[in-house]
Amino acid sequence: MSHSILFKGLTLIHDAYHNKGTAFTEEERRLYGLEGLLPTQVETLERQIKRVERHLEVKNNDFERYIYLSGLRDQNETLFYCTLMSNPERFVPIVYAPTLATVCQKFSHIYRRPRGMYISLSMRGRIESVLRNWPIPDIRFICVTTGGRILGLGDIGVNGMGIPIGKLDLYTACGSVPPNVLLPIQLDIGTTNSALRADPFYLGLRREPPDQEELDEFVEEFVQAVQRVFPQCCIHFEDWKGTDAIRYLEKYRQQILCYNDDIQGTAAVTLAGLKTALKIKEESLSQQRFLFFGAGSSGIGTANMLVSALQQEGLSEQEAITRITLMDINGLLETSRTDLSPQQRRFAKDLPPSEDLLSVVQKIRPSVLIGVSTSGGAFTQEVIKALCSFNERPIILPLSLPQTHTECTAQQAYEWSEGKALFAAGIQFPEVTLNGTTFYPGQANNFYIFPSIGLAVYATCPKLITDSVVIQAAYALSDQVTLSMRERGRLYPLQADILNVSVTSACRIAEHIFDHGLATVERPQDIRTYIESLLYKPRYPIYSDEKFTSDTP
Repeated sequence: MSHSILFKGLTLIHDAYHNKGTAFTEEERRLYGLEGLLPTQVETLERQIKRVERHLEVKNNDFERYIYLSGLRDQNETLFYCTLMSNPERFVPIVYAPTLATVCQKFSHIYRRPRGMYISLSMRGRIESVLRNWPIPDIRFICVTTGGRILGLGDIGVNGMGIPIGKLDLYTACGSVPPNVLLPIQLDIGTTNSALRADPFYLGLRREPPDQEELDEFVEEFVQAVQRVFPQCCIHFEDWKGTDAIRYLEKYRQQILCYNDDIQGTAAVTLAGLKTALKIKEESLSQQRFLFFGAGSSGIGTANMLVSALQQEGLSEQEAITRITLMDINGLLETSRTDLSPQQRRFAKDLPPSEDLLSVVQKIRPSVLIGVSTSGGAFTQEVIKALCSFNERPIILPLSLPQTHTECTAQQAYEWSEGKALFAAGIQFPEVTLNGTTFYPGQANNFYIFPSIGLAVYATCPKLITDSVVIQAAYALSDQVTLSMRERGRLYPLQADILNVSVTSACRIAEHIFDHGLATVERPQDIRTYIESLLYKPRYPIYSDEKFTSDTP
């Protein structure tokens, strides 16, 4: 692809998309008025990455490293993504979880330059015209949040913008989706957080969120505006208040190309870990009994996905539901409760009320315990020992973020289970050595799922993202955990190989999309070759005929 340069000198250096910094050649410097504006030495991209790494080494913590990398992205997009893709295992925790929790808490205080778009309630009636202010017409993915429920931090309003930015960075860093087709958006609907509304540096509306009817009208206008302005765009809903997240996914999933990562991504990465654990146990999904501690959008979404997966194994819907029990902040989801949502009531059991996790574990005897509660330490020694009393290898998945909210640590799970537990958490815990045996806890993080779904959707332009598509993403991920990895207790592939993992998963997902008639592009003869031809490769454009040319799609 050729890029005509309409500007020169400092204007070119300040354009993050075209800037090459010290990598501009001597000829380019003469042609574009850069002589004297850069140091004499012409450097390679690889040398520039080494300098970035040295800059990062002297930073005191990952929060400071995040700020540095954000500045780098604003200055030189190619160098930023090339750095991330050179070592995802190192850099993903900086630009994504767990660092994003701190970033979002301080977002208004560290704000420097706009990235993405902010659509506020004051723009009602003209959202379409506002969206047309975005300079790139072919947007394929919008990651959008209201900031209503961010990483266990609650409602943080526009400070939640760090999440869409971080998620879309991983579409590229972990899935090779071209960054120019990605758009982070914050819907500014106000915040229930009175401390933020009083903060002089807070950048959002200083008001309470609207009632449900007004919010629904606002979201509907936004969704329909996206269809007109970016007709091939997939809307990725992220970190909405739980009831809103479930309601909007149910409303739009059969109407438009959309996806909710909190609900479907969490469900898929959980299902992938379960499938791997069951290969170790040599058991089927339909043989398990599942207990969720947490029944918000993530818990309900994962439970619903499990129902679909169990039905694929031959169970009826009701048979699948009977194998799944949930608890929330008010206790067991049981039929006498009057405070359950329709989605929760689907899983209500005809059992006595209970708010005690241990007693519920002893009553239903689950083989799988999943934590999505943000209740730190909820999986106590007594709970885990109870699991082990009727399970040779209990599956324990404390998925809550950040680390202070996780239901138990890897050290606790392995010690209290005497090494029996098959374990993965929402964060990456270090290896644990117990009685001479080393255990390798997995990270059940959605970055194993949404970049691969994103790449497959980018390649196939499907009409919808169905449950079967998301389940295929889970199974594709699990199938990449080798026997040697499983023998070490690993439930997920190595993070260091995330780019290859995402491409392989995307090929499986794309094949499923083509097989089920969901794609709107012609099926290629070789799906993997086709997808590899679309991958973003962070390389500098080269000078040719007074234009920059690039092999980047």
